[in-house]
Amino acid sequence: MSLKLLIIIPAFNEAPVIGSVIAAIKNTHFKFHPHIIVVNDGSTDATSEIAQASGVTVLNHKLNRGLGAALGTGLAYAKLKQADIAVTFDADGQHSPPDIALVIKPIINHQADVVIGTRLKSTAGHMPLDRRLVNQLSNIITWFLFGVWTSDSQSGFRAFSATAINLLQLKTETMEVSSEIFAEVRRHHLKLAEVPIQVIYTDYSRRKGQSTLNAFQVLFKLLLRLAR
Repeated sequence: MSLKLLIIIPAFNEAPVIGSVIAAIKNTHFKFHPHIIVVNDGSTDATSEIAQASGVTVLNHKLNRGLGAALGTGLAYAKLKQADIAVTFDADGQHSPPDIALVIKPIINHQADVVIGTRLKSTAGHMPLDRRLVNQLSNIITWFLFGVWTSDSQSGFRAFSATAINLLQLKTETMEVSSEIFAEVRRHHLKLAEVPIQVIYTDYSRRKGQSTLNAFQVLFKLLLRLAR
């Protein structure tokens, strides 16, 4: 069986770690050879140059547009290339490449169209308390606005089937995209699954993630998205 697997890495000013993240993925044995895509979201450091030197495809935004825009660019590329599965993978070293095989398995087995790698059900490590509180608040907001419950709405580790890649229409450009994805799941009646993934937190990745302060900004933008 031949499967076209794309791994999308949205990246903004990730020069200190992007090379090692790409190398870790390349050094992981997969049944299906992945095509790695780095969406450089207007970085002002050497993120793009390091990614290009690593031998992966780099898609550059001239300006920093936000996580949602980067994911939109990556998924549009996956659609253009007629990918069978697209995986989104954080650039800050928070994810474990061997978990990619776990996240794509429900799609390969025709059990899901969208798979969330959930950190809340992990037996390998624990999410810090402040991040857990932000995540639970985001889960409640996602359920209240879109009627879809998930244990980890803010996880950046996801897999999408070809059906989902072709149907998703993301309108938001910043952090609220993580919740908007569930609106699209409901709108298109896509099959959703969750798979526990390893939790990896470093001082670097903690500085890069979502904070309690911007959770209310995300809520406001999601309400605007509903009004469109």
